[in-house]
Amino acid sequence: MSETVVLRARTTAPVDRVRRAVTDAAELRAWLAEHAEVELPGRFGFWGRFTPEGDAPHQALRHVDEHSLRFDWRVGGEDTTVEIGWAAEGDDTVVTLSQSHFPGWGVAVAETSVLGYLYTYWCLSLANLVDHVEGRPLTPKVDFTSAEMRGEVLIGAPVDAVAHSLVDAEQYSRWFGAKIDIEAWEGGRVAMGGFELNPEPAKVVDFEPGRRMGVDWGGMVSTWELDSSAGGTRLTFVQSGFDTGQPPYGAWAGWLSGVAELRRFHELPDWRPIWLRPDVPGLPEGMLTEG
Repeated sequence: MSETVVLRARTTAPVDRVRRAVTDAAELRAWLAEHAEVELPGRFGFWGRFTPEGDAPHQALRHVDEHSLRFDWRVGGEDTTVEIGWAAEGDDTVVTLSQSHFPGWGVAVAETSVLGYLYTYWCLSLANLVDHVEGRPLTPKVDFTSAEMRGEVLIGAPVDAVAHSLVDAEQYSRWFGAKIDIEAWEGGRVAMGGFELNPEPAKVVDFEPGRRMGVDWGGMVSTWELDSSAGGTRLTFVQSGFDTGQPPYGAWAGWLSGVAELRRFHELPDWRPIWLRPDVPGLPEGMLTEG
């Protein structure tokens, strides 16, 4: 049974700045999609390699006002409905995004349907929206036309600080927003949600303290590597060992959205998570950390 997934992100940018970023084609091409066309109130479309099934614009605008827009999106063989709203809450602007026809957490993890990985697609997109309107560099997007999953970012913090946040379970859980248990040695275990929620944890297959870690999740190996760069840290990350006929786009988007928050965690002196609690049908209780 399909349900609706709801994401909420906050930014210090004013409401008008967020509205412009969501409703202007040039801005959409910066943070969301390779191509975008907007002619309000009649047209709102985006497509290209950074969009699931993005061979053409498959959206139809249904409603737009000063506070929100709603459009239908034909994706995964379904006519889904997406709504994006923006509203001032105290000194912040909160962006709320919902999409119908979410098949549930189990399908999202298994990646058996494009509808399942739209959850992390929107996580990454909203993370880039927040950085865009706050004038920060964006995190690489998912190329849904490619089976190559490799990227890098610069983080304005020392290598040892970044390395610690990638192997210390408490720090990792803070910036990633989900509980994790980590045994930081070769042969150790890694469990998203913690060992209690994950009876089949991943295995650390490569580990060089302060520099590199490789984790085999079963059907996919995730590797990160750190190097000093201009007083900061260059983080290079790769996913490999998967079926190239069915790339794990959902997992890749989830990791990239985490990288966006990792950068903010180290670079903003008054850091706090951009995420407010989402509604994710089927999400195991205790998976997420509190923002």
